[in-house]
Amino acid sequence: MKFFKTVIDFYINASIHVALAVYALLRITEIYFEIPHNELLDWFVFFATITGYNFVKYAGVAKLHHRSLTKNLQVIQVFSLICFLLMCYFAWLLPLKILLFFVPFGLLTFLYAVPFLSGFQKNLRSIGYLKIIVVALVWAATTVLLPIYASETSFTTEVCLSIIQRFLLIIILLLPFDIRDVQYDAISLQTIPKKIGVENTKKFGYVLLLLCLVLEFMISPNSHFRTAFLSVFFLILFLLMRAQTNQSKYYSSFWVEAVPVLWLLLLFLL
Repeated sequence: MKFFKTVIDFYINASIHVALAVYALLRITEIYFEIPHNELLDWFVFFATITGYNFVKYAGVAKLHHRSLTKNLQVIQVFSLICFLLMCYFAWLLPLKILLFFVPFGLLTFLYAVPFLSGFQKNLRSIGYLKIIVVALVWAATTVLLPIYASETSFTTEVCLSIIQRFLLIIILLLPFDIRDVQYDAISLQTIPKKIGVENTKKFGYVLLLLCLVLEFMISPNSHFRTAFLSVFFLILFLLMRAQTNQSKYYSSFWVEAVPVLWLLLLFLL
């Protein structure tokens, strides 16, 4: 049991779970718009997500405590280096135009962690409302815009609506994290739950979720896709309703982040 818990903790802490969620959303876009499966792009995004997230989470910690890093963090550092090298390998195999398209979103990820505002004291992560918008923008661009651009698929109305829906979905999925972090975030970090309260944050999420459902019926003519999304809709609704400040360790970091993976599995099953 202890070994299983150690594996799960590493799986989450090393950002493999979140990378799998990004990969799932990218594959969903390929399925929705009948894009040929681009294995090189998918692997590049997967390893880039691990590299980016681990940089954001651990860069500051490693800098401050590089001489006394825990064994787990050292393992994650080595793992992140391997993922970075794999990301470079797949980047080398991709066309230059795809990499250039990805650069602005990679830069946003970098600035999310590196202080460059207020005399190099603040980064994008330290700005409450901007934090959630940046994450949602990068995820939506990477999982919808990037595969569409790479496959040279036309930017139809459905594609534009899908980008909006994906952006809103990511914001909704981030709300349980912000609710969890209310008790840990600095007073100066004005996140949505801190500004309007937990219950109003949930109501805000319900409205966005309803908009996503409306957009789904405008995006997809396929009844199987709609059925899968309806299941995801109720799952997200349940997770948002149950979100609280004193939530279990794995509630947001595992179950909420697993939603895109479950969505992809439903699409495969249907």
